[in-house]
Amino acid sequence: MEDNKQISDTVSLSHRHQTYVVITAFCSLLAIVGFALYGLPFFYDFYMKDFGWSRTVITSGNFFGKLLVAPLFGFLAGWIIDRYGPRRMMVAGALMTGAALIGLSSMNSLGIFYVSYIFVALGYVFGGPLPCQVLISRSFTKNRGKAMGIAYLGIGSGFALVPLIAAGLEKHYGWHIALASLGIMIVIIAIPLAFFLKDHQIVKDNSPQPESSPPVRDILKSRYFYILALGSMCSIAAVGGVNQHFKLYLRELDFTQVQAAHMISLVAIMSLAGRVIMGWLADILHRKYVMILIYLLVAISIPLLLIPDFPGRLYIFAVIFGIGLGGDYMIIPLMAGDLFGVKTLGRVMGIILVADGIAEATMPVAVGAVRDASTNYNIGFIVLIGVALIGALIISFLPKHCKEA
Repeated sequence: MEDNKQISDTVSLSHRHQTYVVITAFCSLLAIVGFALYGLPFFYDFYMKDFGWSRTVITSGNFFGKLLVAPLFGFLAGWIIDRYGPRRMMVAGALMTGAALIGLSSMNSLGIFYVSYIFVALGYVFGGPLPCQVLISRSFTKNRGKAMGIAYLGIGSGFALVPLIAAGLEKHYGWHIALASLGIMIVIIAIPLAFFLKDHQIVKDNSPQPESSPPVRDILKSRYFYILALGSMCSIAAVGGVNQHFKLYLRELDFTQVQAAHMISLVAIMSLAGRVIMGWLADILHRKYVMILIYLLVAISIPLLLIPDFPGRLYIFAVIFGIGLGGDYMIIPLMAGDLFGVKTLGRVMGIILVADGIAEATMPVAVGAVRDASTNYNIGFIVLIGVALIGALIISFLPKHCKEA
């Protein structure tokens, strides 16, 4: 009887910990990715108006920040997480992200602009998807896809809320106060739960334990690692190119600040559905095919931004692109866990996120440069379609049968 009670208590502790893990990851992703990564492009047209900067310049902050930070700190962050756990990283990441947005709210020069974006990139690497992915992957074996999907709802929730919050604050107080307020909100939302997370309580659910994962050096010799990295880079680049320019595109169509905020929120709301749907599919279908489906959804949505206008055109785009966006970031760690196991997931994803971050930051600058040199976004969006399709083709070369971690 006593043994049964101990087992029951252990299971109950495991379930409580898993719930706490998912909520913690949800809040961190809502703040650091949803509010910061997806919220900052809302302010691009204000930079253009107040400082006279071009589209190339305003998208270069994200580019230079990630180009400097990702190669230097991506693998280091993964190593620290694998060795010491994600708690300290998540707290530090939230502090850096909040400070970065406050810095951007008070900037008066390109120097402050670039320094702030370096801290945005550091916050993303240290407190964003990487530690959350590791946290969930270590705490779940079965239902990992559902858990990842629920946690990643935080990104979509933040993405849906931030344009509405920013538009409301900007209308009453101006964009400087709106941006500083978002920085403070990030700290308040992300830090408390992460601070009380106990790294040593990372436990597995009641499933057969996986065999040990290969060393990272063996993973780097696998062609599948490079297929996954290249394929994800292509899709992330396409998604980043659209997201960073979507509001600017809407403003060219004479959308007001509020109308643009509502359209961006619709994309975000559909990304919530996409995370749930793709997380569910990832638990019942081969994840390779779910990944290809996600990438194709991104590719087929972008042409709707190019064709002549008709009633509902942008709403159809928002639905298709939003669903693809919802699954895009979430499917990568699931696929990596299947291929290489979860014990080295921090280091593996640290490398992949470096590559993805550079791709996500580079493509918007390229699209901005093309738009600055032309009269519309047509050429840039056509490039994004091609890149997304190439990503789906590359992923098709992954194996049908992966290591189950």
